[in-house]
Amino acid sequence: MINRSGLLKKRENIPELQLVRAFAILGVLFVHSTSYATLEMTGSQYYFVYNFLNIFMKFGTPTFIFLSSFVLFYNYYERSLTKELITGFYKKRMLYIIIPYVVFSIFYFGLLHVIHYPDRSLADTIESFVRKLLTGKAYTHLYFVFISIQFYILFPLMLWLFKKVPQLTRWAIPIGLAIQWAFVLMNKYYWQVPNKGSWSLSYMAYFMLGACIGIYYPKLKGWLTLSRVQATWSRLGSWVILWSGWALAGLTHVYLYYNSRLYGTSYNSTLYELMWNLHTYLGTIVLLQLAILLYRKAPNGLTSILERIGALSFGIYLIHPFFLLVYRQFPPLSGSSILMHLWYAGGFIAALGCSWLVVSLTVRYVPFSWVLFGNVSKVKKNKRNDSRMENRTNSSATVEKQ
Repeated sequence: MINRSGLLKKRENIPELQLVRAFAILGVLFVHSTSYATLEMTGSQYYFVYNFLNIFMKFGTPTFIFLSSFVLFYNYYERSLTKELITGFYKKRMLYIIIPYVVFSIFYFGLLHVIHYPDRSLADTIESFVRKLLTGKAYTHLYFVFISIQFYILFPLMLWLFKKVPQLTRWAIPIGLAIQWAFVLMNKYYWQVPNKGSWSLSYMAYFMLGACIGIYYPKLKGWLTLSRVQATWSRLGSWVILWSGWALAGLTHVYLYYNSRLYGTSYNSTLYELMWNLHTYLGTIVLLQLAILLYRKAPNGLTSILERIGALSFGIYLIHPFFLLVYRQFPPLSGSSILMHLWYAGGFIAALGCSWLVVSLTVRYVPFSWVLFGNVSKVKKNKRNDSRMENRTNSSATVEKQ
């Protein structure tokens, strides 16, 4: 990666990652838009559909964490670890992640205060806000940003360690799994930490998986690319095992919740944890492979839409619960089952459509829009040609934008 002048060359863009971001945010929207239905539609013959969408699509947060780690290690691993590099890293996170997090924490906390706690004293209000801001609890979905901030704090240390002891990069995956499951089991039997899902140790396996694939991506790209050219018998076998394992874990995950929600069947909490981990862990790789495949094979219009959703995903993530909250204030007056199904589907459409529109217009026309939605990538128009089987380097934003 060194050019003739001795400078480190900028690493190749990976525009397919925008598609993975799109998959992740769509998963989040499916989960959030079906949450009420899993409670209210238990008598419907189509309950299995709501339960499926609510559980099978739970790959959103783990995939975002995987992607964030992937991007960081892909971009920073081969660069010299200097004071300027670390300072620039934290400056970007402060401007484009932490400031939007604080702004939306204020927004949602204020909204809930007006709706539910209008008579609360000023002192109690300030104390409650500070506590929730520092724990990612100002609104239900902000825990993800809180987790991301924890990983940003850890990243320079992990980067230094991997550069200092390169052999550790080969053990990143088992190390991540070991740390995550040690936390899960110790918490279950000893610590009982409240809201363990708000702590980075619950997602360490995804962070380390992203680190490993980000560091070794040039070597792994052939295996990740599902194509006849890249296929060998060993790769075909590993692809079948990966996708079959992901589907089996995902469907088992769905089945556990279906029985629990509908029939009150009780399972060991560790089984839920295991199925969620297997389902979403394998799913991150499956989604990456799917994105690479679609980027080469899907119609240009579809990939352009997905790229734009991916580019806006952080902003959509931050604002979509507001539109769901407003939408749910207007349930259908009739108890018609068809109308109820349409209303729940409308929640997903409203959350995606309104969020997409607001974030797009804000980014395009409002100065300093990064204060609200971070640094949104610019997606260039694709020009398909005979080289579409290779990386389409004239499309999408740079991978470093995340």
